[in-house]
Amino acid sequence: MSKKTFRGRVILPGEVSGTATVSRQPFNTTGSYFENMLAGRRDSAPCTDSNNPELFHKELAGMILCTPTTVGSTMGGMVLMGMKQIGVGPQALLFSQPIDTLAAAGVILAEVWKDIRIVTIDMLGDEFLETVEMGDPITIHEDGTVEVG
Repeated sequence: MSKKTFRGRVILPGEVSGTATVSRQPFNTTGSYFENMLAGRRDSAPCTDSNNPELFHKELAGMILCTPTTVGSTMGGMVLMGMKQIGVGPQALLFSQPIDTLAAAGVILAEVWKDIRIVTIDMLGDEFLETVEMGDPITIHEDGTVEVG
């Protein structure tokens, strides 16, 4: 695959490189992380959302999540912040659609309350989510440019 570039809206800027973790369905933050948080895991975070066949049992620690949006309970934002605080949360969130209120609350509160940055870009478009595949190399730039491949 040749490198493809997308540009989105910067919610929280940063320079991050890693591999894509892709959920083409909305990512249920609470369902995916909550059991890990209760278990106090600090070395891994396997996805515990059995309703997400793309990610169920796959490692979520340190991921660059590529998804249309997040869904779940109002705890979702706090779960994002908590998982990042204990060291197994996402490096970055990349949304094809506008960021939802659950994810926005989590990344903004992590930044303000805990001085923890989860690089977040939204509005990358449907083509982004149609292009990116699980395990693709991803590079995120401060200006909201995302390189896939």
